[in-house]
Amino acid sequence: MRILVIGAGALGGYFGGRLLAAGRDVTFLVRPRRAALLAERGLEIISVKGGLQLAHPPTVTADKLNQHYDLVLLSCKAFDLTDAIKSFAPAIGPQTMILPVLNGLLHLDILASHFGAEHVLGGLSKISATLDAEGRIHHLSSFHSISFGEQNGARTERIEALAETLRSSGFDAPLSENILAEMWNKWVFIAAAASLGCLMRAEVGDIVATGAASYGKTLLSECAAIAARHNFPQDAQGLQFGEKMLTEAGSAFKPSMLRDIERGQQTEAHHIVGDLLRRSGDLPTPILQIADANLKVYEARRAREAGA
Repeated sequence: MRILVIGAGALGGYFGGRLLAAGRDVTFLVRPRRAALLAERGLEIISVKGGLQLAHPPTVTADKLNQHYDLVLLSCKAFDLTDAIKSFAPAIGPQTMILPVLNGLLHLDILASHFGAEHVLGGLSKISATLDAEGRIHHLSSFHSISFGEQNGARTERIEALAETLRSSGFDAPLSENILAEMWNKWVFIAAAASLGCLMRAEVGDIVATGAASYGKTLLSECAAIAARHNFPQDAQGLQFGEKMLTEAGSAFKPSMLRDIERGQQTEAHHIVGDLLRRSGDLPTPILQIADANLKVYEARRAREAGA
């Protein structure tokens, strides 16, 4: 199976590097600067699961992409999706599977509108990783997985072939028969966490210390109600985990969206918070609405200052 990994950053580089080290046929679609760095220094992964140093990983730039691939692994930021689609479009053939591991669900509709729903799998990743100034990938935790499946849950020939390709590739890759439910579960939690952290501009422990723990519970309930409205009710165990994460005294947990704000960077607010709110219908979601407005103000100010 010929695999095109979009980008060689923290996620694409990590999972693509593991696949390459396991002998899979992997090519990274990268920008010229990243291609030059990989040619010079190779792809390095620093991880408690075992480090890797891969010399001369196969790369291609968008202007040289002229072949179809069996699988496109897509792990870009949601706000980069439009540009990413333009770059990898020539790789999509009649049988190509696209496996996106972006947050939320809006990207499924966008990808389907460009390539057809039949090409788009469901997927999500669980990993904490970052790219340092020298281009090395640091895996920051013990978990590293990609869950995937047909959106309708079918056990098709192609999804079984993909499961075989991802098996024993150096990371966990469970084949799911209910991948959309798993994606909704993740979405509910990260939307609630992002909303809480960005509203309060604080770690969970500091929020709890001020007596404001109830806001985390409320946001989780509002987000879960939206999922249930779309026939993806949250299980009790998942909600208990989410509530613990958002109300634990002394916790240093901080959502990645808040880290983006602290660095003055663009956020995925539209895709994670805004799109979930758009699906709320007539459900009461007062705190989520305030969080969405807060994030819109941040993005508007950021855009204005960038253009000044």
